[in-house]
Amino acid sequence: MKISRDDNIVELSGPPDYNYGEKVRSLKTVRNDGTFQGREIGDILVKKGDIGYVTSIGTFLQQFYIYAVEFVEHGYRVGMRGKELESMEKVDLDAEPEKI
Repeated sequence: MKISRDDNIVELSGPPDYNYGEKVRSLKTVRNDGTFQGREIGDILVKKGDIGYVTSIGTFLQQFYIYAVEFVEHGYRVGMRGKELESMEKVDLDAEPEKI
């Protein structure tokens, strides 16, 4: 996981962005960095737009939340940062109701 200078924020000072069982979408393509057994380094594990469910929430470097996301279509559970995900369940309160 590459850490940039923009990541000086300690996410752990607040609650996690996502909850257990929450449906999320990947905002980035994720490749194996060598920590995923059974696949070669560099293999694509998750493509941008893939849908998964948060199965656990951990931490990294006492600074970031790491979300284990089960991508059912692929059968993979991949650790991802909150900024790499978006919720598929949160309602946009500013959006106008759909007219039928």
